[in-house]
Amino acid sequence: MSEVNIPEEEKITSDVLENNETEEVEQVNLADKTLAELSELFQRLGSGLERVKRSKEAEAIKSAFYKRLSKEKADAGLAPVEEPSASEIEKEEAADVSVEEGKVENPFEALENGFKSLYNDYKKERAEFNQQLEKERADNLAAKEAVIEELKALVEKQEDVSATFPEFREIQNKWRSIGSVPAQNYRNINDSYQYYVEKFYDMVKINRDLRDLDFKKNLEAKQGLCDLAEKLSENDNIVEAFRELQKLHEQWKDFGPVAKEYREDIWNRFKAATSVVNKKYQAFFEEQKAKQAENLEAKTKLCELVEAIADKEVKSSNEWNALSKDIEDIQKQWKGIGFASKKDNQKIYDRFRAACDKFFEKKRVFYSQYKENMNDNLEKKLAIIEQAEVLKNSTEWKKATDQFINLQKQWKEIGAVPRKKSEQLWKRFRAACDEFFAERDKQAKPENDFYGNLKAKRKLIEEIQAYENGTDDAAAMQDFAARWQAIGFVPFKEKDKIAQTYKEAMQAKFPDFGSRPQRGGNRQSRAPRSEKEILIQKYNTLQQDIDTYENNIGFFAASKNAEALIAQMRERIANAKLELKQLEAEIRKAEEADKD
Repeated sequence: MSEVNIPEEEKITSDVLENNETEEVEQVNLADKTLAELSELFQRLGSGLERVKRSKEAEAIKSAFYKRLSKEKADAGLAPVEEPSASEIEKEEAADVSVEEGKVENPFEALENGFKSLYNDYKKERAEFNQQLEKERADNLAAKEAVIEELKALVEKQEDVSATFPEFREIQNKWRSIGSVPAQNYRNINDSYQYYVEKFYDMVKINRDLRDLDFKKNLEAKQGLCDLAEKLSENDNIVEAFRELQKLHEQWKDFGPVAKEYREDIWNRFKAATSVVNKKYQAFFEEQKAKQAENLEAKTKLCELVEAIADKEVKSSNEWNALSKDIEDIQKQWKGIGFASKKDNQKIYDRFRAACDKFFEKKRVFYSQYKENMNDNLEKKLAIIEQAEVLKNSTEWKKATDQFINLQKQWKEIGAVPRKKSEQLWKRFRAACDEFFAERDKQAKPENDFYGNLKAKRKLIEEIQAYENGTDDAAAMQDFAARWQAIGFVPFKEKDKIAQTYKEAMQAKFPDFGSRPQRGGNRQSRAPRSEKEILIQKYNTLQQDIDTYENNIGFFAASKNAEALIAQMRERIANAKLELKQLEAEIRKAEEADKD
């Protein structure tokens, strides 16, 4: 009796495969889906065997459905719900629930009941499938145990090989045709089978030629498995390659031993091919793990950015618009980043979604209040317009003029109104003002010839601009100022413009203009001022001019016809600010000179 020794072979257990396959489940964000979309997703899982094999997707959809249902019920003022267990869903489906009188109508009842019905059908199918699967595996276990008993009996017969070997071959074919057994019985049943196979080769008096032929067939089969295993290393889809490798390992176990001189070599070849695929598979998941960690870090930074933006105190519409654009850009970046790990992906998404929701809720509240403020401003401006339209027909020119000036001041102090109404209101108010002042100018008495005064002031400005500075600039400045004051009023709409032109002309010729009284007081009673004091006075005067320009822009901004005037004011502001910087430098130099 020849002794046949079969080397111990490496095993890749089914639980390792399951753990790795778990990593492959595609991560799908269900938080953005509506209740109807989630129900539709559940329906699209298929039916029967196809659906029960996708249990993880089914449970994920169920969890997302009840999470969304709870949130929407809370938003609608209804009592939120917690995700029920499968048994609770079955009980609710079976119960005969009647609507109590006065009970608040539940708008989500149809969707919820529909989903429960779908889920109950699925649970019934899965229970039936599991029962059938367990029964089949139990039957397979019994069948394999019967095969082992046949093999055991064959080994114990010790008959001539011509009678036992064909029967042995039939037992092997029968064993291979039987399906899977319960996982807890897999190792024991397989070990028992291998034990009696090896014992058969060791104990049965077999014809050497037939035995060598069997060894040769087994060797050819295992060489083929080695070829397939080696080819798997070229597969770009490493997950698929790993799965195929497990199938090859199962087939390897089904074939008997080879001749002693080949056993170690053939096994080492198969083991080497297995090692290549296993290393690639491990490297693949390590790479995935590192990439997921990078994605989590990148998404965490985006969460921090949105949270910082959401915590800001925003007080203007322009700032809200700018920050909204920032949020949209961040959301685009988020979509470009891949998934984090399974345990972190939903958490980081929930954090990001919460920060975005916080920002847009604050924005909604702001614009709600902003709209109320604009409506209040609208009422205030309408009240001013009504006063102006009543006042425009007044012939008490001095009193009405003061009242119009006061109304214009109030108008500038009122905030924004709805954009669609802004231009209309401004035109209506401006029309009332223009009508009054046009009529007032027509009714001007000879001693108060507004247009004659305007002409006289323009002529005086030309004289100032043509003046050539000399040794008696102070007297000339005083003379020009006195003559200006002696000229009467000009038309109202020309008042600010002519006054500004005069001021600029005087300051161009007399830099000290505006820094001391133009009328009254004893000009000689004050000692000459220092250069630093003069510079500071000029700085303060220029700052007041800037405030005036900015105030004028605010008054005329509501009119589409004031673009040219606004542009002129802005140019003056820019030039004045440039001059302010120059004055600052000169003041610093003067201060340093005083220290020396």
